[in-house]
Amino acid sequence: MHRLARPVRTGLGTFPLVLGARLVLGLMGGVCLWLAFPGHDVWWLAVVGCAGLALATAGATWWAGALSGLLLGLAWFTPMFTWAGTYAGGPAWLAMSVVSALYPATLGALLALLQRAGNIRPLLGAAAWVLMEWARSVTPFGGFPWARLGFSQADSPMLGAVSLVGVPGLGLLIALIGGLLAVALQRFLAPGGRQVGRAAAALVGAVVLVAAPLLVPRPTAGENVTVAAVQGDLPEGFSRTLTAEPGVILDRYADATKALAGRVANGDTAPPDLVVWPEGATDRDPLDPRVRSATSDRIMSAAEAVGAPVVLGGLSRQGEVGSASNMVFSYLPRYGLDQTYRKVYLAPFGEIMPLRPLLRHLSPWVDRIDDLSAGDRPGVMSVPLGTGRPVNLGLAICFEIVVDRAVRDLVKGGAQLLVVPTSNAWFGDGDQSAQHLAISRVRAVEYGRSIAHVSNVGVSGLITPDGVVHERTVPYTQATLVGQLPLRTEQTLTVRTGPWVVPAAALVVVLGLLRMAVGHQQDRLHRT
Repeated sequence: MHRLARPVRTGLGTFPLVLGARLVLGLMGGVCLWLAFPGHDVWWLAVVGCAGLALATAGATWWAGALSGLLLGLAWFTPMFTWAGTYAGGPAWLAMSVVSALYPATLGALLALLQRAGNIRPLLGAAAWVLMEWARSVTPFGGFPWARLGFSQADSPMLGAVSLVGVPGLGLLIALIGGLLAVALQRFLAPGGRQVGRAAAALVGAVVLVAAPLLVPRPTAGENVTVAAVQGDLPEGFSRTLTAEPGVILDRYADATKALAGRVANGDTAPPDLVVWPEGATDRDPLDPRVRSATSDRIMSAAEAVGAPVVLGGLSRQGEVGSASNMVFSYLPRYGLDQTYRKVYLAPFGEIMPLRPLLRHLSPWVDRIDDLSAGDRPGVMSVPLGTGRPVNLGLAICFEIVVDRAVRDLVKGGAQLLVVPTSNAWFGDGDQSAQHLAISRVRAVEYGRSIAHVSNVGVSGLITPDGVVHERTVPYTQATLVGQLPLRTEQTLTVRTGPWVVPAAALVVVLGLLRMAVGHQQDRLHRT
């Protein structure tokens, strides 16, 4: 005797969603995700975007889910990554956007499988989001962890959660709240109003999860150091730093630091304990025997004038023939060059060029980018201040700040203050620099560390461990920020829990798929 199968929800309540409606939900979800990030900063739209994909995939076929996810990814990444085409051109920007959108497409297919019965599964969906963002962070060619859900929450009440579960866990929280919002809408629209109570419960749960992280403390106590961050901007007539005549950029930073020393001497500015210049601040190789002496003299003239260590970025071949490295150098007054750091996590398509023979057909810039040589140790650098007391700096050059392992290794290695020297001149007038600063703000709270985020063209800022920017520059201006940042050594919980979020999410998804497979087999048996 055949058993009647239970009715299946295929969309909002029991109202079936046609393919077109699912695609619209995916598209609008992507728009919401784009608007959640700087420079729109509507943080709560990240939750709405996740809810849109949850609704679009509930009761859908896997391919309808994949199409919904693809549209979400295209609507999210294509406008967000416009800065990628500033020099590389339109084809490279579109290729980057399309490849990035393949990950939400895969997520959409997975959500459709997990929600094939039509009921939205908030926890399963949130775990699937974590896996998607992890996959995009490590593949292909080392991955591109930009534009993860957690990085949209610098101004959100949920930001405190990042110190407990890291950026992956904050992303899970956002997707979970989005799933609960979708459940509330689905149950509210159920016929006869029979599920209004459950809809209200889901909505209350979402509100509680948004507000609960406000209870997480964000301590900022610590010995203050006065940090000066110098933003030199581009010389007139130059489009980015690498096009300037060698020495022009270095002169700008040395002169700006000497001007700071003059203001200190006049009593207009507090004397800095540390001066930070950005990535590419020296356009002469400090380790090249042919220019080493002149380069060192120019940097030391600034360090001696201001009476503080100068930490700066630049390319160097380390006195050898071969590939260069993206490096940070520390110069001490009355001493000279002290320590160096070589960037470990090189940015694909910016510092290494995969698929060069193919990609040179997309952009003429491909063959202007040399493959750099990576370092092999985290960038923890002990720098003695004017008082003689050493301070452990954690160096994250440019995109290294988006790499979870890179930042965690700095904090575990004893970093008391994080420094992010970067060159945003590559990306024109778009929102990249604002997005970059927001990432540093999230990291400050995640690990309870102050961050000196210094760009050659802006946006630069001095960030305390609560994620607040106390000094901030305007893009494409010359500026010197001077402010006090607290040093901290305490480790947040995320140092221990963060690495486990992705494996835990994977376990949840695997169990969900197994349960789905068993349920599907039981349904088949009931029908026979």
